[in-house]
Formats: sequence, C-alpha cells, structure tokens
Amino acid sequence: MVKNALILTAFCLAGLVTGQVAQAQIPNAVGDYWALNYSMGRPWHGQYYYLQYGQPTALVVPPNSTMQQNYSWGVSQNTMTPIYHQFGRPAPMTPPWGVFYGTPRWPSHTDQFGVYPVRAPW
Repeated sequence: MVKNALILTAFCLAGLVTGQVAQAQIPNAVGDYWALNYSMGRPWHGQYYYLQYGQPTALVVPPNSTMQQNYSWGVSQNTMTPIYHQFGRPAPMTPPWGVFYGTPRWPSHTDQFGVYPVRAPW
C-alpha cells in the first residue's frame, strides 16, 4: 500500500516538474462544416426529458468529440452516431420546455434518459 502511494506521488511530482499543458486538438474543419449544416435543421435534444430537471439536458463534451455510442436493448441495436450540435446560449424569449416524454419505468435505450451530448464551444 505504501509502495503504491509513493509511486503515485512520484508520478504527480514528475507531472508538476515537467510543466506540460494538455490542450485539445484542432478540430477537423470539414467535420465542423458538416456538423453546422446538419445541426441547422435538427434539434439538439430528443423526445425525452431528464427527470431531475423536467426538460432535456445537455451533456457538454469536448469540442473534438465527434461520435457518441448509443446502447439499446436487443440484438444489433447499438449504434454509433455523430454529435452535430455545438453548445451555445439559447435565443432570448425561447421557452426551454416542450412536449417531452419522461423516462420509462424500464428504459430500453440510452436516449430515453433525457441527457444528450453537445460539443463544447471552446
């Protein structure tokens, strides 16, 4: 146990000494262009709301994230779909609510939880 703590401390100190900064990669310009075009005609959320907030909730992911994995109950219903939307502030006087479904008692897909990924703005 003490050996593991010493090794972890050594790695932390080595990280502090080197002084390197982690930075996101430059996003693909073509991918951003496609994402902008697709997102203009589609909402950033699905038809379900997050139970704790009563409306769809954005899960902000890094700006270089391009794909998401969706899991579903059943054979070969797991899909990998692109993340098109970029996070931004809503237009003034637009209501955040709508006609959405709540999470079913036994959800069969990850979209039914009401949390949807949106790429960060930076």
